[in-house]
Amino acid sequence: MELSDYGLSRERGFLSHYEIDEITLPATFTSITEAAARLSELLTSGRVRQLLGRLPEPDIGDWARNAPEEEVRTAMVHYSFLVQAYVWGEPEPPPSLPANLARPICALADRLGQAPLLPYSAYMLDNWYRLDKSAPITLDNIAMFQNFLGGIDENWFVLIHVAIEAEAGVLLDNAARLVTVAREGMESEAIRLLREMDRAWERIYANFARMPERCDPYIYFHRVRPYIHGWANNPALAGGGLVYEGVERFGGKPQAFCGQTGSQSSIVPAMDALFQVGHSEDPLKSFLDELHHYRPVEHRRFIEDLARQSTLRDFVGKSGNEKLGEAFNACVEQSARFRTRHLEYAASYINKQAGSIASNDPDVGTGGTPFMKYLKKHRDENRAQVVS
Repeated sequence: MELSDYGLSRERGFLSHYEIDEITLPATFTSITEAAARLSELLTSGRVRQLLGRLPEPDIGDWARNAPEEEVRTAMVHYSFLVQAYVWGEPEPPPSLPANLARPICALADRLGQAPLLPYSAYMLDNWYRLDKSAPITLDNIAMFQNFLGGIDENWFVLIHVAIEAEAGVLLDNAARLVTVAREGMESEAIRLLREMDRAWERIYANFARMPERCDPYIYFHRVRPYIHGWANNPALAGGGLVYEGVERFGGKPQAFCGQTGSQSSIVPAMDALFQVGHSEDPLKSFLDELHHYRPVEHRRFIEDLARQSTLRDFVGKSGNEKLGEAFNACVEQSARFRTRHLEYAASYINKQAGSIASNDPDVGTGGTPFMKYLKKHRDENRAQVVS
């Protein structure tokens, strides 16, 4: 396996290979990018739906099918933020999305093989840039490009994820290498790669631990989280979803798409695939299986190929090499540790917050599923699957 075959790199992992501030969209998008740049002002006005409903609808069908992928992904960032703002930017969500937003985002989503709402990729992976292009991707050198309300808490929430994704490039590159190393029985090289992954996990965990520095749980719950919900299992949407006006294939029926969630990140699923960590059936597993289809197509393919080709667990178990077993188990434990921190943040940033808004239920994730008890179960299952 080679990362470049999946549009990935050791330096950036699943992050975009370009930076969004370097991409210029055609003039037909001018009104759209201007509205997206002013989204905080529009939301503050209290009549964002009226203002976004006046936007022109550029005919982008042919463009979306043939334009450079970088431009399509950039347009998806802007449109997905506008769509979320239209739905969640006023106290009561609407029953439908107007055609001037519905048709363009569907055209973009069709090209990208994703759902027509805000995905993790548009929120995190494609929505960043370096302040100093000669310096690395670190928390003190990255910025969020497209915002909802803006502010340090919203920025920091996204940028922590960007920094984690960048550090995870080492995990992905070594995972691809370990497929060959395990197949060829190279024990010393496997130990080296696994130990390097363990050190990368420490850097990831250090970034993750910094979330509370500049993202307050109360602000996150009340000023960041409300805009990233989807339409699935959301009690605020009486029709069980959202109608996409003017999109013929939906036939005027409400669509229940899952919202943006960190569970759409491909890091942990890739590690589960490499280490052949499985989970028993429960609502969260079913939900995560569904979320797999919300990831960028190439990220899905990487995880699927890794799961199909990895023989690492059997290789380690049969080797009898104590150091190899220790290195393998250390990385399995790191995934469990990451899940533990996720559980802690889910408790403090969501579950402990008193929610009075139906669409911002503290017991339900932004993707649309109850999460607390199942996160713990998945963490425990992960931790139990070491080799002896």
